[in-house]
Amino acid sequence: MIRVAVVGDIGSGKSYVAKQFGYPVFNADVAVIQLYKKNKKCFEKLKKVLPKYIISFPINKKEISKAIIGNKNNLKKIVKIIHPEVRVSMNNFLSKNKSKKIVVLDIPLLIENRINKKKDVLVFIDAKKKEINKRLKKKPNYNLKMFKKLKKLQLPLEIKKKKSDFIIKNNFRSSSIKKSVRILKRKILKNERYSS
Repeated sequence: MIRVAVVGDIGSGKSYVAKQFGYPVFNADVAVIQLYKKNKKCFEKLKKVLPKYIISFPINKKEISKAIIGNKNNLKKIVKIIHPEVRVSMNNFLSKNKSKKIVVLDIPLLIENRINKKKDVLVFIDAKKKEINKRLKKKPNYNLKMFKKLKKLQLPLEIKKKKSDFIIKNNFRSSSIKKSVRILKRKILKNERYSS
C-alpha cells in the first residue's frame, strides 16, 4: 500500500486534490466533525477542560471556535484530546484499506504531529495566496481570528514544500488539477521506491 499525503496551506485545495486520486481518502477534518457529533468520550473530556464553552452533546463547532478565540491555551487543550482520537480513526481507515494500491491522507497537521512515515509520498499543493484568501472569505464559517490561531500550529510553508516529493500547482481550475493528478499517479505507481 502506497500512502500519499497531501500537504499545503489552509484553503489551498488539499481535499479537492486528494479526491482526484480516485483512491480511498482519509480526511482529518471530516474525522474531527464525526468526533464532535458522535464521540461521547471526547465530549466528556472537552467539557471537563472547557466547562465554560462546551455545554451539550453533540458538540457544536461554534462552541469550539469560541473556546479557541477566547483563550490561547484552549486550542492546545482541544488538540491534546482530539488528535489521539483522529489517529485512532486514521489507523482504522488504514487497516480497512490495506489491500488498496494507494490511500490518500488529507491531514492538515500531518508533518507537525509526526504522523507521516518515511516512505509516505508527500504532495505539496501550491496555490497563490491571493486566490486562497479570496476563497476562504467566501466560506460561510470564515473567521480571521480563528484562521490565524490555526495557522500558528502549522510549519512554515517553505519547510513543507522542501520536505515534499512532488508539487502540484493549484490554479483552482479542475481540468488542470485532474491532469496534474493523473500524471502524478502514473509517476508514483511506476516508481519502485514507493511501492516496495
